Amino acid sequence: MSAEIIPLHDRGSNPSLDPMLALTAQGMNAVNSVILSRMQSEIPLIPALAGHLISGGGKRLRPMLTLAGAELVGYQGARHHKLAAAVEFIHTATLLHDDVVDGSEMRRGKTAANIIFGNPATVLVGDFLFSRSFELMTEDGSLRVLKILSGASAIIAEGEVDQLTAQRRIDTSEQRYLGIIRAKTAALFAAAARIAAVVAECDDEKENALDEYGRNLGVAFQLVDDAIDYDSDAAAMGKDRGDDFREGKMTLPVILAYARGSEEERAFWKDAIIGHRTSDADLDHACTLIARHDALADTRERARHFAQRAIDALAIFPDGKARQAMVEAARFAVARGY
Repeated sequence: MSAEIIPLHDRGSNPSLDPMLALTAQGMNAVNSVILSRMQSEIPLIPALAGHLISGGGKRLRPMLTLAGAELVGYQGARHHKLAAAVEFIHTATLLHDDVVDGSEMRRGKTAANIIFGNPATVLVGDFLFSRSFELMTEDGSLRVLKILSGASAIIAEGEVDQLTAQRRIDTSEQRYLGIIRAKTAALFAAAARIAAVVAECDDEKENALDEYGRNLGVAFQLVDDAIDYDSDAAAMGKDRGDDFREGKMTLPVILAYARGSEEERAFWKDAIIGHRTSDADLDHACTLIARHDALADTRERARHFAQRAIDALAIFPDGKARQAMVEAARFAVARGY
């Protein structure tokens, strides 16, 4: 089948996750059953803490990618349900660990688990969920699936460490930033999509296409997340506005604003990133500088570029509900405000 270019923009409608939700609704019921059963423990704190985050209303986009990919390639089995749950456990574990590292106070509009239960318990329950994810992988029995998901887990950890070492470093480049988000976010998106082709025993072309879709979608998703930190309120985001700013994270809006700024503006950014300018007024000033230099618009434009690459990767597959839902998910990823 010859490749085609599928356009990102459709001016006739607002992008929505609804087609993806409808496509994967039945499968997600099975995935949620696995999640509920495997987060249980005789230690009451474990399901209580895990449930606090898992029931917190996340998009569940990563496991949906596994289910949608299976629909796209016509897989008729049920192996992907446990594997999608494993993907969600990996993601949830990383969120728990991230909130401890970042000292976050909100997650998905609720008080973060580390604030309620404390840092030690939050880290250990994250470890528990990682362990559960590997149980699910080994139960599947595919060494190839195990290699893909375990490899993604290692890459995520490397990305988080790289982000930690780049924190409060004003000299962080756009290239390094993109490397960080490819590791900490895009790797799991890619793995989640790819394993659908593996369980369906697809050829390398389809497997690589789903990997490319997930990887580029993940980069686009994280770029928009980083833009949202400077242009949405806490109620919309489900976390504190300006968290990245106060934590000294060099995300793309800051990298662009700093590169384009005057000497006075650069002095402000240097003070802010090392932690000397973190008040609400400082955050407002940071948002003003970011807007002055079109840093948010350009961050979203880069996100659109990666979303288009994700969409184009689907061109080898026949048109249908699954492909349309995955295209719409990519459009949603860059248009969303939360």
